[in-house]
Amino acid sequence: MHPAGLAAAGTPRQPSKRRIPVSQPGMADPHQLFDDTSSAQSQGYRAQRAPGGLGYPAASASPQAAFLADPVSNMAMAYGSSLAAQGKELVDKNIDRFIPVTKLKYYFAVDTMYVGKKLGLLVFPYLHQDWEVQYQQDTPVAPRFDVNAPDLYIPAMAFITYVLVAGLALGTQDRFSPDLLGLQASSALAWLTLEVLAILLSLYLVTVNTDLTTIDLVAFLGYKYVGMIGGVLMGLLFGKIGYYLVLGWCCVSIFVFMIRTLRLKILAEAAAEGVPVRGARNQLRMYLTMAVAAAQPLLMYWLTFHLVR
Repeated sequence: MHPAGLAAAGTPRQPSKRRIPVSQPGMADPHQLFDDTSSAQSQGYRAQRAPGGLGYPAASASPQAAFLADPVSNMAMAYGSSLAAQGKELVDKNIDRFIPVTKLKYYFAVDTMYVGKKLGLLVFPYLHQDWEVQYQQDTPVAPRFDVNAPDLYIPAMAFITYVLVAGLALGTQDRFSPDLLGLQASSALAWLTLEVLAILLSLYLVTVNTDLTTIDLVAFLGYKYVGMIGGVLMGLLFGKIGYYLVLGWCCVSIFVFMIRTLRLKILAEAAAEGVPVRGARNQLRMYLTMAVAAAQPLLMYWLTFHLVR
């Protein structure tokens, strides 16, 4: 046998190495059937999404660019903003003609201490001595600094509480209905309005020069709701006896309170000079003061007697 053949037979045959062409960066894989475009699209999507962070293109920070992008809507927004600003300015200038906002702020300038003292004065006014309203540079001080000053906070809260207590009383008697509760509230407001109009007409006819304003009248006449609430609650707890006892006490208290308060308003000239009330005109002023004070207990009973059975 030929030596070369023996050598070939004894030596294992090496497998032939197939050379695979290396793909260039810009070339596709030769073994891939379809071109992979996902990487390029995902890179482009990430490049578009990155600035905004939420999947939307980032908005331009330049207001000029935003205006040029949508000029019609931006002009409409600017025009609407200018109209709103002009309307607000017009309302601020003319609102005092219809609603005295500045004056109303004075009547709601109260604090917890004032409310407690005022409620005590309404329930027990017999030992109170100084009924004069304090002034500072011809302007009455805020109610929180003077317990004699009228306020609207207590009358407003008392009226709302009275309506709620009336609904509670009607509910305990199986007579509650929204219509009946609305009638109760509207009748109380109607009587208050009639009181104010009647007093203003009487002051005009008697020609009384007083600093008593319409808001002052609403405040003074609204204090009777405090006694009405107490009477109805005692009536719910203790029946007719509790109702008449508490309401009777509150009626006498509001009568004394109104006499001592209004006499300094309606009889201001005579009280300031310390002269006894004499003459026909002063007698009319005194009768008017007594009539206003006496009307409060009557209305307190009229608006509450049907709520207790």
